[in-house]
Amino acid sequence: MSRFTMDHIHLRSPDPDAAARFYTEKLDATVAQRLEGPDSLRVVVDLAGLKLFIERVPADTVSVPPPPFQGLEHIGLAVKDIDAVAAELKSKGVEFTLDPMSPKPGIRIAFFKAPDAVRIEILERS
Repeated sequence: MSRFTMDHIHLRSPDPDAAARFYTEKLDATVAQRLEGPDSLRVVVDLAGLKLFIERVPADTVSVPPPPFQGLEHIGLAVKDIDAVAAELKSKGVEFTLDPMSPKPGIRIAFFKAPDAVRIEILERS
């Protein structure tokens, strides 16, 4: 049987540089690579060891509908002290769609918006 390892998540954006700034300024990610061609732009961001390929699309490209929908629903990031992390992100202007709460014993979650209709979950397991 084949062995799989994570390589990347591919995001599409009308402005990859602006999207990359969100991840670097709000989530302490780093830009690993910026590849620009005559008709293309891809910014590769390292987010907690996860590579995000953020590729430019024309401004008139259709966006995803509001959740729930089929397909990639969100990116989940584990944290310690979710309340402190949420407060820090809010102080940086991050817009939360769900404040920290506990859907079941042993887990607390929160959701916030990222560029290009990407949703990010932070979660703390006890």
